Amino acid sequence: MAAQLDAAGEKNAPRTGKGAAPPDHGTGGRRTARRTPRPPTRRTPRSPARRTPPSPARRTPPSPARRTPYLLLLPALLATAVFLGWPLVRNLLLSFQNLNMKELIQHLTDWRGIGNYQEVLGSEQFWRVTGRTVVFTAVNVVLIMVLGVLIGLLLARLGKKMRLTLSLALVLAWAMPVVAATTVFQWLFDSRYGVVNWMLDKLGWHAMAHYDWVGTQLSTFFVITVLIVWQSLPFVALNLYAATTTIPRELYEAARMDGAGTWKVFTSVTFPFLKPFFLATTFLEIIWVFKAFPQIFAINQGGPDRLTETLPIYAFTEGVGNLHFGMGAAISLLTIAVLLVLTAYYLRLTLKQERQEENEL
Repeated sequence: MAAQLDAAGEKNAPRTGKGAAPPDHGTGGRRTARRTPRPPTRRTPRSPARRTPPSPARRTPPSPARRTPYLLLLPALLATAVFLGWPLVRNLLLSFQNLNMKELIQHLTDWRGIGNYQEVLGSEQFWRVTGRTVVFTAVNVVLIMVLGVLIGLLLARLGKKMRLTLSLALVLAWAMPVVAATTVFQWLFDSRYGVVNWMLDKLGWHAMAHYDWVGTQLSTFFVITVLIVWQSLPFVALNLYAATTTIPRELYEAARMDGAGTWKVFTSVTFPFLKPFFLATTFLEIIWVFKAFPQIFAINQGGPDRLTETLPIYAFTEGVGNLHFGMGAAISLLTIAVLLVLTAYYLRLTLKQERQEENEL
């Protein structure tokens, strides 16, 4: 009640602030009663409202749609574990054993520890074959990339009919099985009935009429290199042609208007735009050439005098040919290690180049 009276008094009291009527202090006016100050009332603090803690969020079980990608990957993972993982584990165990024909027949397990690795790494033959394999891989990859890029650029400039004909020839060469293609090349370079010797003889090189192409190290490597490059060109050429179709034509037209020639257009437009393609394709070709086995073995089985052996042929010869299965397993694992080192070095260069490009941008 007192609070209501105070509020009414404040409402009827004259205002003295800015914009209010001045108080009447004359004799004729009515005198206003003075307002007695109201003692302050003590307010008790409100107790804070109790907040109920939020209930923990319930985890919804994964929906079938989320599990579908993992279920689709499961068969591939199981196949990889069975057909690749288990043989690799068995090969690792064999590399620590002394497994020859005696132990194989009697079912004996003679653990040798790291003796096989010590013997292989201490052999001059292993390091000689390793260096030969690296050089052989480098030469083949360079030839494959250069010729494949040239053929791919040629496909981009040909008409429809010629492009279709050349593409069909490349696909047929690519589709031919490795062993069948190797057999054809053996016939082509045969010393007595080979087409290559017959053509060279007709062209005037009569000394090549009965030339033995697999009689020396260099000539054998020449035949193997021609075979591997011929089998690898379709992959690079067709992929490069497909990649060139994604380059905007406006870039070529702008380069031509600036007076750029063919080489300048390639270095300023095509190569920078397709650099990821070149890196990925080179990486795949290194792996494919490094582990090439049927071409080299079918041509001359690493001969003559084991002068054309690469690491895969060397592992097979020591393991299966000489019946030193533990030694062959150790060489095969060292071959994988060498390939991993080369791959890691190449990927390091690739990542370094990508960082430099990002910094330039």
